[in-house]
Amino acid sequence: MPDLTIRDIQAQACHNKVTKGFNITDVPLEFGLLYGEVAEAFDAWRKNPPAVGGELADVLIFLVALAEMTGVD
Repeated sequence: MPDLTIRDIQAQACHNKVTKGFNITDVPLEFGLLYGEVAEAFDAWRKNPPAVGGELADVLIFLVALAEMTGVD
């Protein structure tokens, strides 16, 4: 697997959201969804530690897509 840059990951996350019909324009909504994913990761850490990895992956996806939406590398 080739090395990916943060920019590559951002572009892929945003492309995935477009392909699946998810939000790519409503920045306040995306911040709210990111907040929810962080809360889910915290709950998993407290209640079901093996699930933390999947929840943190969701956090990463939302975070890099939000960075892409706001033009931040």
